[in-house]
Amino acid sequence: MAYKLLFVCLGNICRSPSAENIMNYLIQERGLEGKIICDSAGTSSYHIGASPDRRMQAAAARRGIKLVGQARQFDVSDFETFDMILAMDRSNYRDILQLDPDNLYKDKVRLMCDFASQHRDREVPDPYYGGEAGFDHVINLLLDACDGLLEEILK
Repeated sequence: MAYKLLFVCLGNICRSPSAENIMNYLIQERGLEGKIICDSAGTSSYHIGASPDRRMQAAAARRGIKLVGQARQFDVSDFETFDMILAMDRSNYRDILQLDPDNLYKDKVRLMCDFASQHRDREVPDPYYGGEAGFDHVINLLLDACDGLLEEILK
């Protein structure tokens, strides 16, 4: 059975689809297709059906990574579907856990930056209202965190 990862941010157009696509890129690089399956979602319904933000796409493309997908909202059924749910920041983490009042799935929910080893950030910052450098930073941070996450899963 494949190990299933869900990456979650607020709107599912910047950080979480980047994490999903970066992880898929790393999975493909290591020949692990079919062993680890990735998806992403947002805690809000702001951008349902939208493609990844064009500025985020440009930042990822500069690293040779193509961002694909359509935004969707996190659903309580995701707790059952996924083995690990990765929140981009503490606000997303709290929003996810509010949907699990009995704490049945708390052990599945982690912060993405817990897996970063090269960056000191404890949260993935939202680059939406910032400039190009913010999007590049998020891509670099997610490359680091996804690499660490992949190592953790493979242990």
